[in-house]
Amino acid sequence: MENNTSLQQQLLEAGVHFGHLRKKWNPKMLPYIFAEKKGIHIIDLNKTVENLQESAAALKSIAKSGKKIMFVGTKKQAKEIVTECARRVNMPFVTERWLGGMLTNFNTVRKSVKKMQSIEKMLNDGTFDSITKKERLTLSRDKEKMEKVLGGIAQLGRVPAALFIIDIGHEHIALAEAKRLGVATFGMVDTNCDPNKVDFAIPSNDDATKSIAIITNYIVAAIAEGLAERQNEKAEEEAEEEVVDKGPRLDIDDAGGTDKERGGRAQGSRTGPGANRPGGGNRGGAPGGQRRRTTGGPGGPGRRPGGGGR
Repeated sequence: MENNTSLQQQLLEAGVHFGHLRKKWNPKMLPYIFAEKKGIHIIDLNKTVENLQESAAALKSIAKSGKKIMFVGTKKQAKEIVTECARRVNMPFVTERWLGGMLTNFNTVRKSVKKMQSIEKMLNDGTFDSITKKERLTLSRDKEKMEKVLGGIAQLGRVPAALFIIDIGHEHIALAEAKRLGVATFGMVDTNCDPNKVDFAIPSNDDATKSIAIITNYIVAAIAEGLAERQNEKAEEEAEEEVVDKGPRLDIDDAGGTDKERGGRAQGSRTGPGANRPGGGNRGGAPGGQRRRTTGGPGGPGRRPGGGGR
């Protein structure tokens, strides 16, 4: 409870509770509005703390599973904060302009990113030394323009698992694309927005720099925890595998016994007492192994009794 109180106090000091003018409000925000003061709606910080912690837990779980979370904040007040926070946890971000189709037409956007990376590589390794100065300058400018818009998603190989949006009204295109693809959405929602448009709404002032900073930093801290837990689990698994690999190993057959014992059994089976039984299959061995020819009568061996020739 103390943690909640201190968090609530920090949010209060950052001005997270200040909403918009009453005439700009969205009626769907009614459950999150505490009061009205001098024509301005005041957000209920109890609800903010509750929703912030719920969102942080969900994002921590996503980060722990190894999936990517994209930060979106193209407002002037949010750009620097979003860039710094997203880089801290190595997550993709968009702070300049949301290109239409950045999620729904992701393959085409990836081609632009690859083009940007190839130009950068060629400029650095001297491939373009043979071209004119003007052409090199044009390519450099193209790369800078692309980097400004696409730099934050350069390492993103697939559509992210979630979007964290500052001001869902301002970033309505990003929100619509995420909804279309079934990507989880988290957002700072002010009193002039519809909280039902995002999966996880954090009722808060999305215009003040301090308010944006405290909410985004709290979310990033949770993501960092998820990533750290993922690393620890991996390290533990690797340690367990090493212990198993280093353990003693005996080459034991299905019937039991080592190679040496198997050899003894095999030899015993060839030289055992049953190998040369009387009358057995060893023809050159014991007397019982030879066939006897029956002698005839007085006519001599091989002849029928009583008889000479025919």
